[in-house]
Amino acid sequence: MSDATTKQITINVKDLSFKSDQYVIDLIRFMSEALPQININRSGNDLDIEMPSKLSKRAIRLRIKKFLYKNGLKEEFRPISFKTMDKEGYSVKERRIIELSYY
Repeated sequence: MSDATTKQITINVKDLSFKSDQYVIDLIRFMSEALPQININRSGNDLDIEMPSKLSKRAIRLRIKKFLYKNGLKEEFRPISFKTMDKEGYSVKERRIIELSYY
């Protein structure tokens, strides 16, 4: 793909890999099957995705949420958007669970 028609986003899967590295491998497989027009490269805890510029970033977020739902991880993890000077994308973070005890 040429640079003019593609864009790069990053998915940070650090929290998900602490739970199990198999989930990260399954996420890569799920994303490549759901969106065959994207290229995914893994470098440590980051997934670098090269996708067509007409594909929205929100479509990636939707596929991450679908993956979490199908694997029963929806209550534990969620995708959070981030943007820095050099890269943008999503971070799959663990949900904060507040436990209230009633007397």
